Amino acid sequence: MTATLVAKDLSGGHAHRTLFSDLNLTVAPGDVVGVVGANGAGKSTLLRLLAGVQEPLAGTVSRAPSDAFIGWLPQEHERLAGETVAGYIARRTGAAEATARMEAAAEALASGTKAADDDYGAALDHWLACGAADLEERIPAMLAELELGTGAAAPMASLSGGQAARAAMAALLLSRFDIVLLDEPTNDLDLAGLQRLESFVQGLRGGVVLVSHDREFLARCISSVVELDLAQNHVVVYDGGYDAYLQERATARRHAREAYDEFADKKSDLVARARTQREWSSQGVRNAMKKAPDNDKIRRRASTESSEKQAQKVRQMESRIARLDEVAEPRKEWQLQFSIGAAPRSSSVVATLNQATVRHGAFTLGPVSLQVNAGERIGITGPNGAGKSTLLRLLLGHIAPDGGTAVLGANVAVGEIDQVRGQLAGTDTLGAACEARLPELNSAEVRTLLAKFGLKADQARAAVGSLSPGERTRAALALLQAKGVNLLVLDEPTNHLDLPAIEQLEEALESYDGALLLVSHDRRLLAKVRLDTRWDVKDGQVAIR
Repeated sequence: MTATLVAKDLSGGHAHRTLFSDLNLTVAPGDVVGVVGANGAGKSTLLRLLAGVQEPLAGTVSRAPSDAFIGWLPQEHERLAGETVAGYIARRTGAAEATARMEAAAEALASGTKAADDDYGAALDHWLACGAADLEERIPAMLAELELGTGAAAPMASLSGGQAARAAMAALLLSRFDIVLLDEPTNDLDLAGLQRLESFVQGLRGGVVLVSHDREFLARCISSVVELDLAQNHVVVYDGGYDAYLQERATARRHAREAYDEFADKKSDLVARARTQREWSSQGVRNAMKKAPDNDKIRRRASTESSEKQAQKVRQMESRIARLDEVAEPRKEWQLQFSIGAAPRSSSVVATLNQATVRHGAFTLGPVSLQVNAGERIGITGPNGAGKSTLLRLLLGHIAPDGGTAVLGANVAVGEIDQVRGQLAGTDTLGAACEARLPELNSAEVRTLLAKFGLKADQARAAVGSLSPGERTRAALALLQAKGVNLLVLDEPTNHLDLPAIEQLEEALESYDGALLLVSHDRRLLAKVRLDTRWDVKDGQVAIR
């Protein structure tokens, strides 16, 4: 079924705060709309409004036809207790809900009413349209194709982050939505998964609205952009792809700044001239009163006329100021200002592996022999499950090798952001967790540090486990800035970061002069960050190039 989604004068946010307003958007078959904006600008809120799971503050969302099947896939991969991979896929594709609806409608047939017959007919049509009839038969082949490495009966809770991402991909590929809403679909996907996702999105006949911070994915897939600009408090829809959007946005911002500067200069000049005219008028009256004798009527008349002329000039200048078309100053948006704290230089050899081997069940990493030198910048790539994170843990001494040796050098100060953001976890508040890791800072200094990373008092008082992945990532970056490091280890650092923060991270990495181990599937990040060496990890082996 071809379907169209229309948002008219749409406003979204929370009861106490409007995040965006007056959005008008039409998503027609074949459209791929990318939603961009800083974290907290309302991107996920917009998807919930379009999906119909949240009520707008104002405006409407409609679909044509009204029974169009909209699929909303939220950002995080839910791990419900006791849910299997097959159950997860059924839920994400909407098949589980459609099945429950059809079964309820079938039971109601016993009433024998026409309404029950109609409800059952509609439920059956929806059940067939969403692919629930043969979903169970289609799942095993898809899991095998994506090399999930486990069966449909496996518990979702037992999957790694990469496996959970592949399960989410399987649900997306098996779905039969008329319109698809995707929130950060690229997180945790390897390069093969990204390419598969791109092919899927490019091949859809229905409309797509997606939120992503993967710039290369956006550049390859989207046909238009919705920018939620929280700083300027407006929404802009740009036609064209992502790179065209960047150019058009830069031009628009430059023109807005030039228009304001021209207005401000003109107003400042007129104000200064009006001030001068007032001073001349006042000075003329004072001089006339001093010099003119009381009985010199001609002088008094001339002075009065001169003063009136000066006052008229002042009024004219003030009128010109009032007639100026007011141009609002472009507001400066909050930007993450990030640098990586430096520690004294470590030994010349930071870490070495000599014929090291690690075994996890059926998986084996190694034997590998590698060396990381002081100041060396290494990019690490490879498919999910190849052993990249295991390699990092082995290099850092978090795990011991089952064979061979692993040695960490002297005076190595490690700064790490792991893939699951495990440095900050648990029930402690964010402020308490950071204070424990930064004993040299007091509570006020920790709060100030977190505020610089966009983490305000509410987040500092919240339990770490309740924070969003993006908030935990920014907190981890705050720790890196406050601590001195000479070995920086980043495992998928751009996951859950917004585009401005990613750009700041790239700048910080450019000025950082210590050793770097960077694991990433972000193609633009890998292209922009200066690297000396690449390690490609596949099937537990490491190739150096």
